[in-house]
Amino acid sequence: MKGMIHSLESFGSVDGPVIRYLVFLKGCNMRCKYCHNADTWAKEGGQLMEADEILDKAERFRSYWREDGGITVSGGEALLQIDFLLELFSKAHERNINTCLDTSAQPFTREEPFFSKFEELMKVTDLLLLDIKHIDDEEHRKLTGHSNQNILDCAHYLSDIGKPVWIRHVLVPGITDNDEYLHKTADFIADLKNVKKIEVLPYHSLGKFKWDELGIPYSLGDVKSPSAERVKNADDILHGRK
Repeated sequence: MKGMIHSLESFGSVDGPVIRYLVFLKGCNMRCKYCHNADTWAKEGGQLMEADEILDKAERFRSYWREDGGITVSGGEALLQIDFLLELFSKAHERNINTCLDTSAQPFTREEPFFSKFEELMKVTDLLLLDIKHIDDEEHRKLTGHSNQNILDCAHYLSDIGKPVWIRHVLVPGITDNDEYLHKTADFIADLKNVKKIEVLPYHSLGKFKWDELGIPYSLGDVKSPSAERVKNADDILHGRK
């Protein structure tokens, strides 16, 4: 089996514990207004690679990983290639490589055949970085083009099975930088029993040039990054300190 790969990075320090080998898969259904990887949206145009080929490359950097380092698979949306992802993570575990999935969970469903594959995938996934785009369903649709109901359901499922999760939330002035929504997000997170870390990611427009290259209008061009005070405010709320 081969996966459609966008790119590989040998030394990632912010996408999971310790040092990670990063695998970016092609394809994403969502169209987040602030996406900094718009060049990964299309399912075509990447490089076809086998799982063992990727893991052979990754293991060259194993000496940097220490005990909790390993590979992180992102995108795009990696779950759109769940068959390949399952093979990749299964083979990684055979090599005693820690596995981390960076996902927005947009493809998640309890319907078959996806759900059985997802259950199997979770057996070989050590950690998930789960991106909650927006807690309000209507606002989530405006921001991404999709509902968040199945995404929140995925979060509940991961809690039920005790799968470790880091929650990520992008703070966008005028969209998610809103105390009412932040408190609702905090309440949702507080009900989960598996959250090991909460990360507030300040919005930035560093990926705008990719939109320009693709000829796609970037609607947040006038939005500035949130202030340090607003980032701390969001962090305090999401951690239940405010």
